[in-house]
Amino acid sequence: MNSLVRLVVILISSVGFAQHDLSVNDISEAEMKAAMSRMAFQANANTGNYDLTYHRLEFTVDPNVNFINGDVTSYFIAKEDLTQVIFDLDDNLTVSQVLQDGNSLSFSQNTDDELIITLPQVQNQGVLDSLTISYSGSPSTSGFGAFTQTYHNSDPIIWTLSEPYGAKNWWPCKQDLIDKVDVIDVFITSPQFNPSNDEYIAVSNGVEQSQVINGMNKTTHFRHQFPIPAYLIAIAVTNYDVFSQQVPNNGNPFDIINYVFPESLADAQLNTPVTVDIMNLFIDLFEPYPYEAEKYGHAEFTRSGGMEHTTVSFMGNYSRNLIAHELAHQWFGDKITCGSWKDIWLNEGFATYLSGLVVEELDGNAAFTSWKQARNNFITAQPDGYVYLTDQDTTSVSRIFNGRLTYNKAAMVLHMLRKKLGEIDFYQGVQDYLAHPDLAFGYAKTEDFIPIMELASGLNLTEFFDDWLFNEGHPSYDLVWNLMGPSQVRIVLTQSQSHPSVAFFEAPVPVRLEGLGGEMMDVVLDHSTSGQEFIIDVTFDVSNIVFDPEFDLISANNQVSLGTDDILITDLVVYPNPAQTAITILKPQDLEIEKIRIYNLLGQLIIEKPFSQTILIDQLAAGLHLLQLETSEGLITKSLIKH
Repeated sequence: MNSLVRLVVILISSVGFAQHDLSVNDISEAEMKAAMSRMAFQANANTGNYDLTYHRLEFTVDPNVNFINGDVTSYFIAKEDLTQVIFDLDDNLTVSQVLQDGNSLSFSQNTDDELIITLPQVQNQGVLDSLTISYSGSPSTSGFGAFTQTYHNSDPIIWTLSEPYGAKNWWPCKQDLIDKVDVIDVFITSPQFNPSNDEYIAVSNGVEQSQVINGMNKTTHFRHQFPIPAYLIAIAVTNYDVFSQQVPNNGNPFDIINYVFPESLADAQLNTPVTVDIMNLFIDLFEPYPYEAEKYGHAEFTRSGGMEHTTVSFMGNYSRNLIAHELAHQWFGDKITCGSWKDIWLNEGFATYLSGLVVEELDGNAAFTSWKQARNNFITAQPDGYVYLTDQDTTSVSRIFNGRLTYNKAAMVLHMLRKKLGEIDFYQGVQDYLAHPDLAFGYAKTEDFIPIMELASGLNLTEFFDDWLFNEGHPSYDLVWNLMGPSQVRIVLTQSQSHPSVAFFEAPVPVRLEGLGGEMMDVVLDHSTSGQEFIIDVTFDVSNIVFDPEFDLISANNQVSLGTDDILITDLVVYPNPAQTAITILKPQDLEIEKIRIYNLLGQLIIEKPFSQTILIDQLAAGLHLLQLETSEGLITKSLIKH
């Protein structure tokens, strides 16, 4: 289409990291580093023949020493007849004995980090039994190790972080994403005081049951009574200061308990109260906090980022974004855990998007628009990349915890799903997902999530997820618009793709029509084919169209142009345009023009005359007009701007 006035507006540019809000990327980078040294380990097939039901975890630690003594009692049900039981345990830790009903059993450890226990008799399928493993040693550690002994402000601390396969570095366990333990009791014994005579405070999952002083030592008992995988079990011990906030929770209050370094107390007291507001938002949007019968809390540790241990997130700082991200994981990651690393977007995409919903709720729509713009800029800085991982991807920590794809693109895919389904169906679908009896407090894969959203919306979402989740890239749009008359606007929308895996992105495309008098009209175009035409009825003088004004769509390098209408004749030229006193019309030799009419945007005829090459327009008011040519080929309508 030949544009007389080419008003090209680059609405979304593929800028790089400099303009990206790096807070989400910082989280993904920290989580990637935390997993780096342990990703080579995979779920042990040799532990798949039993189901764990209960752990009694008794740990003795001194925050000043990288060492652990432990007695771990595990109850399990045989999935087949068993003659031996295998647990995951780093061979850097030494097992001293294994007891069954008070009797010592034979065992061995190997360099594959397996503890192999020989049973005295066959444990039949379906039978519940238990073992107690006593062990000790210096856990292998690093700056992002599963068991870390270090210092903050010269005070010693021990903390753990086991995602994805680090639990075996500090206790005998089963590191399988799809075997959650129903109940755990955690007993942490440490010196009562640190070298500076500050009291040591222990932290773990669930509710503190008791503190028992025994000479110079103290044992703190926590109980957690919801299903939990090995990687979400955690402990920390240091000289914490402790304070709390309370969530009203519709008359069923529970505490948010903050365990913070003394040197961080003022900062934490200033910044953690927003957790109550965020908790209330998530409860209102989705469902009650999954662990309202216990607690939520923060425990400070000496690394960047955070980790969403069930009921107590370990925190490297108290930024609102990190608070929101880790709290969101209590629903998306802890209550329902991704069933494989291919499905990690169900954890991280949701947590990232919920941090955006906090921006929308607490800061308003303008701030949320900026948040979405930052995601889109980062996502479209590269032309490729899919959200759902391949088998090969799951061996790469940097790919699993990819900030651009697993976090940001997944979050924006959820936002586009919300826009496609509408508020009611989107939130109903997510609520149904969280409450699904086969998934709640268990595991979910992408193939579980999609049909739930289809059922809630009544839509077939195969193409949506194929385009945005399983394939790569993003679209770019070229929008050409012009006036059909005083009450209609015509839009032609074409699309190109950044990656060949998607032939066409079907998506609802938002545009905003703006008027000369400040009027505004938002329209969503159901874009199903490239070059599709849309006719929009309007009640005001349209002077401009803005593409995706609130950045609801993953796209880049979009263009908006004011163009011609009706008949596409490339050799017909009207100039100058804009004009002040007169215009000149140059036409093809074989095109006959009989009459010329000029209308204002109220539809009033201002000029009507036979064709002449030059037309005086000094009597026109300044602004946008319609130039209509009655020709041998039909009507041609062009936009004319009078200065």
